[in-house]
Amino acid sequence: MRVVGGMILRNGIKLGYPFREAILSALPLCEQFYVSVGQSNDGTHEALKEIKDPRLVIVESEWNLSLRKGGSVLAIETNKLIARLPSADWVLILQADEVLHEEDYPSLQAAMKEWHHNPRVEGLLFDYLHFYGSYEWIGASRRWYRREVRVIRPYPDIRAYRDAQGFRRGRRRLRVKPAHARIFHYGWVRPPAAQERKFIEMGRLWHEDEWIEKHKPKSFQYQTNDLLKRYEGTHPRVMTARIAEKDWDFRYEPHMAALSLKERLLGWIERKTGWRVAEFRNYKLI
Repeated sequence: MRVVGGMILRNGIKLGYPFREAILSALPLCEQFYVSVGQSNDGTHEALKEIKDPRLVIVESEWNLSLRKGGSVLAIETNKLIARLPSADWVLILQADEVLHEEDYPSLQAAMKEWHHNPRVEGLLFDYLHFYGSYEWIGASRRWYRREVRVIRPYPDIRAYRDAQGFRRGRRRLRVKPAHARIFHYGWVRPPAAQERKFIEMGRLWHEDEWIEKHKPKSFQYQTNDLLKRYEGTHPRVMTARIAEKDWDFRYEPHMAALSLKERLLGWIERKTGWRVAEFRNYKLI
């Protein structure tokens, strides 16, 4: 069973992505891991070359930064990457702020092996932990998606969808099985200055400059009235040094959450039944 992986990346250092940790978390699962690097001027290329692993393949790509609708350039770049990957049985696609936990390797490998010879299974579904503000708090409201597909079949008609959060086969959702593994999503845990730069840089993939200028924070600070819960588990081993380097404060108390009556009711239903009413899904669990 052959597994290859990939990631798209641009200005990863400037925008504070834990891309090095994400790559290192994927390498033990992959025969090769491709990183497609867009135009960067912050030392991203050099940082990648410092990962001296023969399984890592660095390729160049030119992002069309004039595309400003729905983050579509991210799907375009992801599809360009998938098209250049070598033949494999499974393809692991990580985003630059998504890290795998070594504790989940055995169960993920078992899932890939179990469904290897069943072509009806087109992908594997991961559970998400969305960290916010620090490495101690995770999103606990309906505003955070719970699951997404990160292992896919190398079928030519499976493509990244919209802003590359998920995938589709043609126009339909992928048929998937559980990966029995987690994605540690650190998209909202980075130095505040880097988070502000990310807001501006990534915002240009969705909005015009006027919108960004109107909505960008004057000085970014982590604050939220969303519902968070304390994370009591361990982080991936590759994150140890990065977590130790955290040098900003984030304080949160559960009473800070300001959810509407509708959000509270739907949250109560989910806690009691496990059912998230009207949940958006890029996949069909079979």
